[in-house]
Amino acid sequence: MANPTSTTTSSTKKVENTAHQTIDSGKNLVDKAADKTKDLTHNVADRAKDAASSVADKARDAASSISEGASHLAGSAVDRADDAANAAGSGMKNLADSLRRHTPDEGVLGSASNKLADTLESGGKYLQDQGLSGLTDDLGGMIRRYPIGAMLVGVGIGYLLACATSRD
Repeated sequence: MANPTSTTTSSTKKVENTAHQTIDSGKNLVDKAADKTKDLTHNVADRAKDAASSVADKARDAASSISEGASHLAGSAVDRADDAANAAGSGMKNLADSLRRHTPDEGVLGSASNKLADTLESGGKYLQDQGLSGLTDDLGGMIRRYPIGAMLVGVGIGYLLACATSRD
């Protein structure tokens, strides 16, 4: 007959071996699950970074496109303003020529009309040569040189505009 102690010891060892194998299998499963979780986390983080980078690139492209459009619009507005200033200058010169042809050359009226024609002609030439940008540069320089006078002129123009609009 078999020794009951040895059978118990043998059974206990089998149970212990099975338990150790189960524990080792569990550890392996946990390690594999942890590795899979780390991989998934890294994949999700990489995808999130890629998505954020893509969104940032698209936003940068959109901002650049809007900026280019605004620059183009501003450039065409300046070109149109310069064209209008050129046309106004040409009109002023034509008016000066017409004034010279249709007014007397002598006397008080002739002197005043010649002075007015000279002023119109020089103003028209200035607008044609300098354009609106030259006019704004010169106006800014004048305001910097004479700030109090510029302020008084602004108040006067404001007063005249207020009077003109309040009469209606």
